[in-house]
Amino acid sequence: MKKKLVAVIMSACVGAALLAGCGASGSAESTEKAETAAADTAETADTAESADAAESEASGASYKIGIVQYMDHASLNQITEHLEKELDAKADELNVSFDYEDYFINGQGDSTIITQGLAQLKDDGVDAVVCVATPTALTAQSTFEGTGTPIIFSAVTDPVGAGLVSSMDEPGGNITGTSDALNTEAIMNLIFAQNPDADKVGLLYSTSEDASTQAIADAKAFLDAKGVEYVEKTGTNTTEVSQAADALIAAGVDAIFTPTDNTVMSAELSIYDKLADAGIPHYTGADSFALNGAFLGFGINYADLGSETADMVTNILVNGQDPASYAVVTLGNGIATINTETAERLGVDLKATEEAFKPYCSEIVETVTAENFED
Repeated sequence: MKKKLVAVIMSACVGAALLAGCGASGSAESTEKAETAAADTAETADTAESADAAESEASGASYKIGIVQYMDHASLNQITEHLEKELDAKADELNVSFDYEDYFINGQGDSTIITQGLAQLKDDGVDAVVCVATPTALTAQSTFEGTGTPIIFSAVTDPVGAGLVSSMDEPGGNITGTSDALNTEAIMNLIFAQNPDADKVGLLYSTSEDASTQAIADAKAFLDAKGVEYVEKTGTNTTEVSQAADALIAAGVDAIFTPTDNTVMSAELSIYDKLADAGIPHYTGADSFALNGAFLGFGINYADLGSETADMVTNILVNGQDPASYAVVTLGNGIATINTETAERLGVDLKATEEAFKPYCSEIVETVTAENFED
């Protein structure tokens, strides 16, 4: 690098000397241009040397990364799995070490476990914290306030509404990440594309989930504008969600909508059977719902979200990117995942339904009921 730098500068200086020897009419101007060119060349070389130095400094470095997953369910499991895979790949590529195995916490949907776990990570002096889902990110924000430890969230549906960032483009604090922002209008359109005569829609969600607040408000606004009745039922745990599903069945709803709600997601395996038996399609905000038996999940690819989150972690820790100006990353939101087993039980004409869905989807995927995704 240094030999190349000397050669470039010498070449520029020789050029300047030759230009200085030309006619007097253009000598001053030519000399000035040559000197400027030489200075620019030297500056470019200095910048390249600085980048090389930064890369050399990072090489061999070790970073402790805390990962806090809100609870155990298919979407969040998939995010964490691909986050860790991408961190391993980046570590090999950059010759650094990411230690996350000793700093992983499954919050089990319990605020006490999450709070205590994050406090322990703070005491452990982790270099960064990755928070999978909104509740963990909110707790981390308060736990690590004033420490300078970067927080990178994943699967936060509404980062601005939750108060995590000032804006999607300029987070403004020591926190940024990836969002699974939901297109509620598209899901509403899917309901009526499949059943134009639907006149009563159930809204099933948890009042404790910040991720559900805006989506439910958007769903109500859509249904109000369409003049369609809706029935709200909520639950804060699997038992309550199951009871809420029973109430919606008794209310005679034609379809049920649930946004990216972790509480309902964790209960889906407990309710999909009764909904299918009642002939009620469950439209939801994530493919993991469909994997666990819901008729349809709509949204993003959570494996890609996990990988993208790992890339952000790498850019912040290794490349020195500032979270305050690191825009929140959102992925393409338009993948409709249909559970074909549930569709058959509902008596749905799959071919006709997929054709009706096409205007509102970027992709249609089929799945069958399982507990977790398989690679």
